[in-house]
Amino acid sequence: MANANTPFGLKPIRRAGSMPESGGLTMYYHPASDATALYIGDAVVKNGSSDAAGVPGAVKSAAAGPYTGVVEGFVPDGTTDRLGYGPASTAYYVLVRDDPNAEFIIQDTAGTIAAADVGLNANMTLAAGSAYSRRSGNVLDAATKNTTAALALKILGLAPIPGNDFGAYAKLRVKINNHTEASASAGL
Repeated sequence: MANANTPFGLKPIRRAGSMPESGGLTMYYHPASDATALYIGDAVVKNGSSDAAGVPGAVKSAAAGPYTGVVEGFVPDGTTDRLGYGPASTAYYVLVRDDPNAEFIIQDTAGTIAAADVGLNANMTLAAGSAYSRRSGNVLDAATKNTTAALALKILGLAPIPGNDFGAYAKLRVKINNHTEASASAGL
């Protein structure tokens, strides 16, 4: 059975290693000067700014990174909690999983990732999020898979989901490789 094409960005699943998963999120400030909407599952990066209280600013990352973390929610403010996503050109607070050891699931593009590609690195293909599903449209870009250390994501394997197979639209386990809070490493 073929894998379904259902992009959702990066979805957290666990923390690598023996440390327990705390589910901890960090609050970041999305400035009104940023003309890009944020959705759950989008990768964000610190942008070198903060609000008046010193909360660090973050905006949607470029496909190649670097990434600071992944959007998991929004601080209720009467707008983002009603919409379920962070609108463009609007100031609000976003909740981000910024642990460099966090692991995620992401969908592969129509290109294929095979078992032999586990351990390689790849970038994402950025796509607009959905106001209906409130999820990111980003997917792993199989065409970029390589050993290059600067690539954004490290492929850890196939996500343990029934009916999920290597090939087009596979759901993969990954971790952020080009992380602002950790050193990137070459693929295997």
